[in-house]
Amino acid sequence: MHDQLAGQGHALVHTTWGQWLTAALLDPGLRSLLGRDWPRYRQTAAPAGRLRFAVSRMVLKHTAAAVLQVPADALDLAYRPGGRPHLRGLAEAEVSLAHTDELIVVGISRSGPIGVDAEPVTRRPSFELLHPYVCTPDEASELAALGEDERALRLLHLWTLKEAYTKALGHGMRRRFSAVGFRRDGQGRTVLAGEPDGVARWILATHLVHGRYLVSSARRPPEEVESASRPAPHPLEETGLPPAATLGWQLPGSSGAQPT
Repeated sequence: MHDQLAGQGHALVHTTWGQWLTAALLDPGLRSLLGRDWPRYRQTAAPAGRLRFAVSRMVLKHTAAAVLQVPADALDLAYRPGGRPHLRGLAEAEVSLAHTDELIVVGISRSGPIGVDAEPVTRRPSFELLHPYVCTPDEASELAALGEDERALRLLHLWTLKEAYTKALGHGMRRRFSAVGFRRDGQGRTVLAGEPDGVARWILATHLVHGRYLVSSARRPPEEVESASRPAPHPLEETGLPPAATLGWQLPGSSGAQPT
């Protein structure tokens, strides 16, 4: 992951909270690792919710530690207005977190803002109820012409892309998704509506994970990312914790999907 961040300016990883459950339960340094999130962890009433909260923050911090070459408990995770997470004192690194069911996804970028979102592919959002909120008029017309199953999948695809994009902006679901439009450029890539071909201010991608989840990301394209030459003192694979796999495949059948 460190090499990917150094070479490409970003990294996306995924894991499941169950893989990290034992680590969260047995870690004697959990309070130190969670830092300012410790009170929120303690105040979460439901045991399952409390553990999911702890695991998601563990995965985020250990991922960031592996790629930034610092100990995980040295990272100070804070939140901007609107809830967007950031690492205090590390302005050169942006992070994003998403979780749904068992899946946890972390994005980290050194080239600017990044956002990630995930949803179960079996989720069937109601087009009739949601398209005024999610879709622009052009998107709604395109989806209305599709069959029911394909329309539901494409609506879910749009939802995850728009949530990833607005999370990268720091707006999240406070921004009406229908105010953000996407289109396909001449090469079949998903780009912002109104953005001329060949001028990609955002890189948008969607992946199918475990055959069960749609994971979308939105990030600024890299310009020039400095590559560190020293080895990471705390690489994730040497912590003894469960692995977090790097995303590297596309959503089958989606012409808007792009490799990360």
